[in-house]
Amino acid sequence: MKDITIAIDGYSSCGKSTFAKAIAEKLGYTFIDTGAMYRAVTLYALRQRLISGAGVVNGDGLRAALPLISIRLLRDAQGGGNTVFLNGEDVTEEIRLSAVSDNVSRVSELAPVREHLVAQQRAMGQQKAVVMDGRDIGTVVFPCAELKIFMTALPEIRAQRRYLELSAKGVQTSPEEVERSIRQRDAIDENRAVSPLRKADDAVLLDNSYMSVEEQMEWVLKLATSIRSSQP
Repeated sequence: MKDITIAIDGYSSCGKSTFAKAIAEKLGYTFIDTGAMYRAVTLYALRQRLISGAGVVNGDGLRAALPLISIRLLRDAQGGGNTVFLNGEDVTEEIRLSAVSDNVSRVSELAPVREHLVAQQRAMGQQKAVVMDGRDIGTVVFPCAELKIFMTALPEIRAQRRYLELSAKGVQTSPEEVERSIRQRDAIDENRAVSPLRKADDAVLLDNSYMSVEEQMEWVLKLATSIRSSQP
């Protein structure tokens, strides 16, 4: 069977990265977590005080800093995901903190940031046998991907999943605060001027509100096998 490119887009806290990692591992493909790249830039901006306490991003300052930001994604041999390095420092855990989550949509809506990272993402995925997840993979980064999936779930379900994830890591928050953050991020992602979050016309919708991971995997592997078999 032919190797293909799999693009996975969708809302925050839908389990896109976990889903994409599992697919990549099952197929022997390379997983690329593009969201982690935007989170790394956001972490840099927070550290450099390019984001105010009110969440206002210093766009000019961040644009000037982009050449100074080095991001590397290495495959995690144990979990199949990505270990994320920001200027040589492992920030895999730090980029998942609430401060980053609350500001990443504001950073990722900036055109210079998206252009800078999209170029890197396209370079990473030039070869087939890639699973890439994010917000605009099927619409902007790889519009010609053979399989495009758009993931969604009810906001309250996504908030509960995220809350349990943060609680397990010892992060102090509340379900209400997490849901507020998720809904705010949805609004920013959907309405940004550059590469807004939307389902590609030829993407397959996956609403996993009430689906187990096993059910999702069975569904997508059947779909991927069918598409791979049909490739000339």
